[in-house]
Amino acid sequence: MNVIHTPVLLEETLSLLAPRSGGEVMCDATLGEAGHAEAFLERFPDLQIIGIDADKSIQETAKKRLERFGARARFYHGRSEDFLARAAPARIAEFGIEKFDTVFIDLGVSLYHYVQSGRGFSFAKDEPLDMRVNPSEGETAADIIARLPEKELADLLYNNAEERYSRRIARAIVEERARSPITRSKRLADIVARSAPPQYRRRAAHPATKTFQALRIEVNGELSGLRPLLESAWGALRNRGRLGVISFHSLESRVVKAYFRELAKDGSGRLVTKKAVAPHLEEIRMNAPSRSALLRVVEKI
Repeated sequence: MNVIHTPVLLEETLSLLAPRSGGEVMCDATLGEAGHAEAFLERFPDLQIIGIDADKSIQETAKKRLERFGARARFYHGRSEDFLARAAPARIAEFGIEKFDTVFIDLGVSLYHYVQSGRGFSFAKDEPLDMRVNPSEGETAADIIARLPEKELADLLYNNAEERYSRRIARAIVEERARSPITRSKRLADIVARSAPPQYRRRAAHPATKTFQALRIEVNGELSGLRPLLESAWGALRNRGRLGVISFHSLESRVVKAYFRELAKDGSGRLVTKKAVAPHLEEIRMNAPSRSALLRVVEKI
């Protein structure tokens, strides 16, 4: 088993979502390589976890990692919002559960997808331009690039990643695809880099960072599906249950923050974290991807 992803805000998550009684059941709605799940099962011997992931290959890694916990760790392959939806309580009931005590959602993309999946998540590699977390459903990034008109492509880059040079990047992509289809991650990264102004190319971050982010978000419905996911998670919680969410970029953070405030305002929820919890400098030093992580927790009342 080769685990490469480091869970972010781990101690903070363990503290804020700790079981408050025996025999509690947590839903890890974004299981990934099970870093958080493993820590929860180790720390709290009476806890059970149902782990959900749309990517079957990464879920196999999680199963191997958690097999020592036996029946305390169970798994569902599919989309979290489908599993948790109020319209599908039978799926939860199949696990002998009516409601969850805790639902945890980590909105970050596992390092596994960038390093091992071979699906073009990284602009540092030359791979098929896929970017699907679940490679058995939906359009690929290459499909979207080939299909969208220039204006819609520019809007996608701006709306999903706030890419300031979205129009010139979209124009360059459209010009290049007229020559031949853009199907590889390295070619797309090179096109974006060439189209960016000189000052953009001199930054620490690669010029294609936001373009790849925007396409990944679109391919996997990360923004369009976020509100339904949060609503489904909230509906699957028992009274006094807690929903914890880690977000990584400003667009998804705004959605989470707004939804939690709505719950507090209408009296159905209590904000456990009045202000989002950010990683300490030491964690950022040890694990750079954690630098933009924000943890928010709300309790059902």
